[in-house]
Amino acid sequence: MATPPLPGPPAPDPDDDVHEWLSFDHDGDTYTFDVTWLTSNWTCIYGAGCPGIGEEPAPELELGCCSWGAHFTDKADRKRVRARAAELLPEEWQLRDEAEALGGAILQNEDGAWVTRVVDGACIFLNRADHPGGAGCAFHQAAVRRGESYLDWKPEVCWQVPMRLDYHRDDNDHLTYILREWKRRDWGEGGRDFHWWCTEDPLAFVGHRPVYEACAEDIVALVGEAPYRRLAELLDRRGREVQLPHPALNRGHRAADT
Repeated sequence: MATPPLPGPPAPDPDDDVHEWLSFDHDGDTYTFDVTWLTSNWTCIYGAGCPGIGEEPAPELELGCCSWGAHFTDKADRKRVRARAAELLPEEWQLRDEAEALGGAILQNEDGAWVTRVVDGACIFLNRADHPGGAGCAFHQAAVRRGESYLDWKPEVCWQVPMRLDYHRDDNDHLTYILREWKRRDWGEGGRDFHWWCTEDPLAFVGHRPVYEACAEDIVALVGEAPYRRLAELLDRRGREVQLPHPALNRGHRAADT
């Protein structure tokens, strides 16, 4: 008899979602950082048991968070990805022929947003588990193979998630940047339908370095080199002791099969 899938962790209680924040001014703007997130040991577990974000857990499919495809941030993002797609070799992009047959890998959806096409439940640029080169984003794999940064290849949202940069401009035109973890609500209404989201489950908090170190390149791309250096300096002073554990670590591990 097949073993039933393990349930996900309990739904997060908003009153339990307590985070510590750090803020400083730089070059006339204010930068605010979610310290609880950035000092946690979260890490992407794609290909290492990630259940995916579908309605049911499916780690064997290795779809990760690519089930919805990518939404582009602007025209420049879309133009860059189109150019990179043209550089992918046939053996690097499993669904290249399908993209040509369907009229392209990028389209405008019914809401008017530009997105990557979804084929068989995931982004058309995602190589599947049966691909000779292994499962994973064709752009990410191509960048690694060429010794280049994946930030220059992938759609912006794909390398940013699960990190999010918001900003707020007050009545006096003062700008505050807010760097935090990406939550279900940031996906809109559909985020509530995910079986699983990685920043909510201790399953993904197994990294060997804090997020602010492991994802330094990503953070620099979002806020700039100088603000990142100041952030890292302040966090380094604190040492390795975590002041406030991430809420996901307080929700317990997945229920054992009974």
